[in-house]
Amino acid sequence: MAKEKKIFFCTECGYESAKWMGQCPGCKGWNTFSEEKVITGKSGKVKPAERVEAKKITEVSAEEEVRLMTHIEELDRVLGGGIVRGSLVLIGGDPGIGKSTLLLQMCSRLVADKVKVLYVSGEESLSQIMMRGKRLNAYDENMLLLCDNDLDNVEAKIEKYDSEVVIIDSIQTMAAADIDNAPGTVTQVREVTSRLLKLAKTHNTAIFIVGHVTKDGQVAGPRTLEHMVDSVLYFEGDESEGVRLLRAVKNRFGSTNEIGVFNMTGEGLEEVRNPSQMFLNGRPEDVPGSVVIATMEGTRSVLVELQALVADTNFNMPRRTSVGVDYNRVNLLIAVLEKRAGMYLGNYDCYVNIAGGLKISDPASDLGVAMAITSSFKNRAIPSSTAIIGEIGLAGEIRGVTSASRRVTEAEKMGFTRMIVPLSNRSKDLDNAGIEVVYVKNISDAIHALFG
Repeated sequence: MAKEKKIFFCTECGYESAKWMGQCPGCKGWNTFSEEKVITGKSGKVKPAERVEAKKITEVSAEEEVRLMTHIEELDRVLGGGIVRGSLVLIGGDPGIGKSTLLLQMCSRLVADKVKVLYVSGEESLSQIMMRGKRLNAYDENMLLLCDNDLDNVEAKIEKYDSEVVIIDSIQTMAAADIDNAPGTVTQVREVTSRLLKLAKTHNTAIFIVGHVTKDGQVAGPRTLEHMVDSVLYFEGDESEGVRLLRAVKNRFGSTNEIGVFNMTGEGLEEVRNPSQMFLNGRPEDVPGSVVIATMEGTRSVLVELQALVADTNFNMPRRTSVGVDYNRVNLLIAVLEKRAGMYLGNYDCYVNIAGGLKISDPASDLGVAMAITSSFKNRAIPSSTAIIGEIGLAGEIRGVTSASRRVTEAEKMGFTRMIVPLSNRSKDLDNAGIEVVYVKNISDAIHALFG
């Protein structure tokens, strides 16, 4: 027999506890636990006819993967080449960042290709979606809209219309009738996602679910939610700026390193085919502390501007601030500059920023950070036609980076005439590049190549 008991869940991260706690051990949030009812025990037995038998790996047919193209190249890139039938994709992001806008534009492109699409909204009315569709030029008479938060009814409509792609906006508004908890609670979100996953696999339907995020930028609800779905996409960007980044943090059907770059306009999201040009737009020339680095985002090389400012401190302990670059990495590079390059920065505040709102974890940006700090400290500008790549070790050595030829090619395409590259990356392709490639072995070589 099924039993009912009460468990405390963290509303921020989904951490479970048998008793109430003031601080969540998972996300360290205060007063986030709420009491919910859960059903334990078996609710029924599986009939022998419904049991699935195991197969030898050699007996499994290797069918070619067929994907549905959205004709939004940046979205297809992040998804790994298109929508996989039977997949469950979770899209998260801050409110107003553009999640619903992108999905509505995607639905319009799919319907134009005769794909059966069902857009389910539990937050907006039919007239609101229709007006937004007209504004985005995503208005098609064959697009089916459904405003309902009853999961049983949604499942029935998906089967009735034989939908190939389904949008659930959002998962926190859906509710299963057999669960007493309110929509958006941990129990409801987990149960709804589980049933949608089963529906996607049994009917070979691709389902996109929109998830609200917490104050820390993570998808609200249980942490197992991200493990249940096939792909997790995050929308990043500042609402005050038009740049939007779509990043895959999990993808069973493609790379998790790819990003899609969009620009928010009055008519919806526009693809940015040349991110390097967008990130370098408005870059000041011949200004101390400014340098261009070539970073890799998946298979794509992107040029971005990295800025540093070194100023006299007014505090007993100098300030260290970084935006877009790992804070601890910046402190490490400052220590290397002091020890290996003889630059005493103990009486100076250091600020490092990636222009354009991009967040970088590529170790190839180390040399750019160090040279930008050096440029601001010496008050000498790095030539605007020079780009930099390289990873720095604690001994002051400059280590090789991956995809060096792609980075050099991108710099050449963007009109740069000189590039600083680690000596260990030297190859015939780089020697024959269309721009001047300067090889450096350590920090001293890089400083000498840039400042003489």
